Amino acid sequence: MSDLTEHLSRLGLDSTETVAYARLLTCGPVVPAELATATGRTEPAIRLALGRLGELGLVRELADGTTVPVQPGGGVDLLGLERQAEVRAAQAAALNAYDLFRRSVWTQPADNVVEVVTGRSSILARSDLAESSASHQIRRFDTPPYHRPNTIANPQELENLARGVEYRVVYARVSVERREYYEGNIKPSIAAGELARVLPTVPAKMTIVDRRLALVSLPATEAAVNSAVMVVHPSSLLLALEGLFDLAWRASFPVHLGGRVPSSLSPGERRLVALLSAGMTDEKIAELLGISRRTLVRRMEKLMSLAGTTSRFQLALHASRHGWL
Repeated sequence: MSDLTEHLSRLGLDSTETVAYARLLTCGPVVPAELATATGRTEPAIRLALGRLGELGLVRELADGTTVPVQPGGGVDLLGLERQAEVRAAQAAALNAYDLFRRSVWTQPADNVVEVVTGRSSILARSDLAESSASHQIRRFDTPPYHRPNTIANPQELENLARGVEYRVVYARVSVERREYYEGNIKPSIAAGELARVLPTVPAKMTIVDRRLALVSLPATEAAVNSAVMVVHPSSLLLALEGLFDLAWRASFPVHLGGRVPSSLSPGERRLVALLSAGMTDEKIAELLGISRRTLVRRMEKLMSLAGTTSRFQLALHASRHGWL
């Protein structure tokens, strides 16, 4: 259950709540006193944990005073929304802190810290130069709009991955849901070694190159025309953007498979598991894989039989616990 408690902790549950929920999944209905004994927690702490889990829709109390877990989809979604709110709050706090720093501590002209690049050709040239200059790591928030509307592939990333540059990318779900982008960009990048995760939304379009600079622009939801990019040089603002990325990375969900996925799975079944773990709906998974809903159901049934599970949620948990992701 260690992987389960780790994932629940990332979603915001405390240690008592995660241990209590994990224990409930391994036993029948229990009263708080029995659960306290089984987990080594005090009964008051367990009652508080069960109250929180009940508010999230993860457990319910039966008429005889015992507690059982319930289908967790809604509760996990709620926890995910809370983490998104924390990311937005972190973004606001970081920017507010930097603004205070600039006004009260350091009054160096802003053009020494933030450079604004306008015009599509200039943006493309600056982006290409920055990415090609990476020596060890690229961190990225990926969301529309894209500067190259007629080009899906990213050969520079593939070249960088081949020479040992690490890529960590948090995709907005809308990016993963675009079939042509998933097939032509995301899937080849993951196959080449990119570490990919997904969130329902990301706070900005952003690429951080090593620890030297960041390129930032507004996502499609906030900018009708993506006509400018901010190039942020070493400063407290760059440190804040790095912190924002790291927080979002911890709150996001994997899109790539791990090293212990069964060798018997076909490439299509492997992609199915990855998309399932990323929170895609059945309809969107079928579309991205180019298969019918009936074929998807058959493949899902095969995977659940292999894993010994009875639901898509249990399958995702099994994949996480057993190193498939």
